[in-house]
Amino acid sequence: MTAYDVIVLAGGAAKRLGGADKPGVRVGGRALLDRVLAACAGAARTVVVGGRRATARPVVWTREVPEGGGPLAALGAGLRLTTAERVLVLSADLPFLGPGTVDALLAAAGQPGREGALCTDPDGRDQPLVAAYRAEPLRRELALIATEHGSLAGLPLRLLTAELDLARVEAGPDAAFDCDTWDDIAAARARIREHGAVLDEWITSVKNELGIDLDVDTGVLLDLARDAAHGVARPAAPLTTFLVGYAAARASAGAGPDEAAAAVAEAARKATALALRWEAEASAGGDAAGGPAGGAKPDAGREGTGTP
Repeated sequence: MTAYDVIVLAGGAAKRLGGADKPGVRVGGRALLDRVLAACAGAARTVVVGGRRATARPVVWTREVPEGGGPLAALGAGLRLTTAERVLVLSADLPFLGPGTVDALLAAAGQPGREGALCTDPDGRDQPLVAAYRAEPLRRELALIATEHGSLAGLPLRLLTAELDLARVEAGPDAAFDCDTWDDIAAARARIREHGAVLDEWITSVKNELGIDLDVDTGVLLDLARDAAHGVARPAAPLTTFLVGYAAARASAGAGPDEAAAAVAEAARKATALALRWEAEASAGGDAAGGPAGGAKPDAGREGTGTP
């Protein structure tokens, strides 16, 4: 895995949101900032430029000088606290950014002769705050810009990107989607509830909320819930999946994520087999092997009497 640090810019004024605390706005039950931090969890060091707040994982905090000095000033402040040869630079309002995009940017930035890589949106526009840069040329150009203009405050990002040899990575419709307005927030909240994505979004949110690092095979668990509901009773579905999770946690205590995932699969297999046996018994009724024909009950009066 490519070693990298990440700088997340989270100090903008959010004027189009009426001055709201944009990094703290929730989409899918999670703050926008936490969603971005989840996408770059593999960073050696994470620097967030903005006001301090509770976050889903540890970060290093700093502020641009002067506060509100713009993205170049914020980038310069964050860069001073990084040491890796490659630096991922992200805004804090990317609800759909994922690890796949992060990996693609780091790989593209590592191409011979390139000084970094940035995403382009579906309209072909560069997104310099969804990007990975080589640290040395990034420091060089920021220093030259600061010398030429007296400081980095209030300057546009294009002054930086115009001077760097950058690869372009097509982000697709989601990765570079940023939330600048309340309409954008509403669109993001609606998108995560779309049929094809809602379960993955929900499972990811739950894992982050509970601090769980586990690849969940939702298909296995949904099949188990279905079999428990049909073979036993509908309330058995959530209760059974809970018990499977508890059993898997006990079986994989102290183990890594791969062993935990295997423990979930094995516990689910056992519980599914049990539910199917219950369903088979219910379907067979009194005709099950060894049972009395026609469902007739045994003669209670003969029980324990020894009468032939």
